[in-house]
Amino acid sequence: MMEQEIIDLYKNPPQKYTEEHKALFMAFSDALNRGIVRSCEKKNDTWIVNEWVKMGILTGFRMGELTAFPWSEKKPFFDKDTIPEKLFTLKDRIRIVPGGSSARNGCYIATGVAIMPPAFINIGAYVDSGTLIDSHSLVGSCAQIGKNVHISAAAIIGGVLEPVGANPVIIEDNVFVGGNSGIYEGTIVKKGAIIAAGVIITASTPVFDLIENAWLIKPEGKGVVIPENAVVVAGSRPLKNNAGFHIYCPIIVKYRDDKTNTSVVLESLLR
Repeated sequence: MMEQEIIDLYKNPPQKYTEEHKALFMAFSDALNRGIVRSCEKKNDTWIVNEWVKMGILTGFRMGELTAFPWSEKKPFFDKDTIPEKLFTLKDRIRIVPGGSSARNGCYIATGVAIMPPAFINIGAYVDSGTLIDSHSLVGSCAQIGKNVHISAAAIIGGVLEPVGANPVIIEDNVFVGGNSGIYEGTIVKKGAIIAAGVIITASTPVFDLIENAWLIKPEGKGVVIPENAVVVAGSRPLKNNAGFHIYCPIIVKYRDDKTNTSVVLESLLR
């Protein structure tokens, strides 16, 4: 029922949105907040985009009107009235350390997540239990973050809202994302992988697997898929016909082992 109503509203926007339209979007936002619906889901080991969910989020931007939100008496913020800041209570059992972190209404953050300041989580994002979002990190719109993931300081997990059929960035369970790294444009990082500090991965970034002695094959029209337990570091490759010049290239230098696990162990006591 809600899915079809959202699709109809997205494809046939009215000249003026009614209170019924806004009530539909509020119910949709509530479903996002509770994790009942999500922009992308894993089915039979394949990530499937729920296009109608992205349509719903974009519809919220369309129907919203710019308004002032009283964040404080001296410094309000201004955004669409349909997409306020997400509010939390102690019952949510989420650690949000003081210092400027924020999340937009319409993102799901599971029990047991820890957020260090300042960090930002955008609408449509899904952050599963046991995950740590460290200082100065961004989880973009519709990004999917699995269980027990460590997003290190200043790491950027890009968001993808348009086109509606495009995969968002997906970080599966037990992944470690190093500081000052950036994962963008529909990249999928499979379970247990380690992305070292400073690594940048986009849809057009060739990634070389040193163990297999081969370039990762990127599905047509999709982002690159980092294999399970891969350890990815920043490297370089020579430019063709330009002796002496190199260009950036992420490299899989090994696959996770006991020594690697020890180096990235998460401090459960701090959680």
